[in-house]
Amino acid sequence: MVTTITSKGQVTISKPVREKLNLQPGDLVDFVIEDDGGIRLMPVADSILKLKAMVPPPDAPLSLEEMQAAIEGE
Repeated sequence: MVTTITSKGQVTISKPVREKLNLQPGDLVDFVIEDDGGIRLMPVADSILKLKAMVPPPDAPLSLEEMQAAIEGE
């Protein structure tokens, strides 16, 4: 697939490539330069901070002993 570089150095990523990489507006991508001189476009994984809101906070705080018991399966 061929694309044009704008005067600002921007390129448009074609729809088939965006779909293959599951890219959405605002996503980050990384251009990886291979040893053989080739270039690979890689989606950047989301920050762990984005996952924070996915898990609801506990109903009540747990003590260290309660956390340890949960880890040990007691």
